[in-house]
Amino acid sequence: MGFFDHLQKKGSVTIQPQRTQIRKVESKPAAKPPARVPSVSSTKNTNSNINGVADSQSRVRPVKRSRESSRTLPASRDQTPSRSSTPLSRRSKSVVRKRPSPIQRLSSSDDDSDSDASLSAHKRVKASVSAEPDLERRIRSSEAFSEDGETEFAMVHAVDITLGSKHEEFKSVFVEETEKPATIGIRYPGAPQPEQYQIVAPRDKNEFRPLDDIAQVMDIVSQNYIPESERHIFDDERDGLKRRYKLAVAHASLSELQKTVADYNKTLDRLRGDGQIAKHLDSMHALSLPLVERILTQIYSRTVSPRVDSLKQYENGTDNVYGELLPRFISDIFKQTRLKSGQVFVDLGSGVGNVVLQAALEIGCESWGCEMMQNACDLAELQQKEFTSRCRLWGIAAGEVHLIKGDFLKDENIPKILSRADVVLINNQAFTPQLNNELINHFLDMKEGCQIVSLKSFVPAGHKIQSRNLNSPVNLLSVKRRNYWSGSVSWTDVGGTYFIATKDSSRLKAFSEGLLKE
Repeated sequence: MGFFDHLQKKGSVTIQPQRTQIRKVESKPAAKPPARVPSVSSTKNTNSNINGVADSQSRVRPVKRSRESSRTLPASRDQTPSRSSTPLSRRSKSVVRKRPSPIQRLSSSDDDSDSDASLSAHKRVKASVSAEPDLERRIRSSEAFSEDGETEFAMVHAVDITLGSKHEEFKSVFVEETEKPATIGIRYPGAPQPEQYQIVAPRDKNEFRPLDDIAQVMDIVSQNYIPESERHIFDDERDGLKRRYKLAVAHASLSELQKTVADYNKTLDRLRGDGQIAKHLDSMHALSLPLVERILTQIYSRTVSPRVDSLKQYENGTDNVYGELLPRFISDIFKQTRLKSGQVFVDLGSGVGNVVLQAALEIGCESWGCEMMQNACDLAELQQKEFTSRCRLWGIAAGEVHLIKGDFLKDENIPKILSRADVVLINNQAFTPQLNNELINHFLDMKEGCQIVSLKSFVPAGHKIQSRNLNSPVNLLSVKRRNYWSGSVSWTDVGGTYFIATKDSSRLKAFSEGLLKE
């Protein structure tokens, strides 16, 4: 159940309790994806499993969307998030593959004149683009580490997912030690308020898995919050906390698991209390992508996944369905555009708000989204609320998040926002020519240097400034074509292209000055 199914390696093995022996948990290599995906199938996961723990999430059939919205709507997602999605051809009735952050892979749209004839050359996974450090970025949330951070706040606990589900969806794990499923609290690096987990396992392996979620939290904490001098407490191969937790699950021993979690919580209490975690965060100027993905996935699985059926109501007489641009692709876009914490990001057609939240979290910038579909807006509001709580739990200072419900062509606030924007994301894959042309007029409101990222170029191939098209807004754009790689989008494992257009009036100015001299 989750929009982040793509965040895991295909074929990863989950932790499963065993009663008679200890079994080594291994990760199987992912199968090589086909060069072309002619029909709906499962999405390739892009996030490595954590110490053999697989993140699982259920999927639903893709959602039909109006062509007037660029945001793709995530299917369901389990415990493991971006977001922008692109329209895809109608998929079959078959169920989409169940993910480990729910993403569906759909067949590519035939209406893609800007794509390379052969995308198989982009099947390899490209390493993330290196980014300049943002020395102005403040990672630590002062609120989370203040006295006010000690007070309780509203949040959706993992136990709410399992208790709120149908009774037959989950089963007790350690039945010989307790008559009913046990509940334990897990500490986070920020606010001391623990998250409550019910120790159960899903009957369907693709549903939310509390034991795996706990293991991933412990792993992410050890990698991103613990000073080097203390990391052996987590990582020691013989008696480290992560090793002990895996053995407790393998032994199906509730007492071992409870003791390990208690020791983990005490360790975090100590490191937080003596200021080591705060000091470590203060030394950082960027968040790792696995940490970003973990937080976004938790938010999605606790808000969108339980209500994902509402997203299937988007049928407006169109044959298009939508996929998603995945978090790693979005992260590369942030690096390509050199987005910084002091800047403004805008997502036109923001769906349930995935990309908007990622920009605020990963970059720390002011982040805006605009979506017109009511169901998506309702879920985006839930995500935004949980986003605030999760940032407090993890002790992270995120950028401001603003979500607008309305048509970005008509909302009176959009021109004002775009005039301040530094990076604008527009998933225009499914846009009609008329909608694209109307949107181009908004470029006139953007400041010099603003970058517009799109799946299809707003500037026609071979376009040149001439006297007869002197008044066209596209003359203000300087466009670069980029490749995205395998594991970047939800509807295929094959790569493709996208475009970064920069508002640059210098060419038009030079051409106009040349006319005056003639």
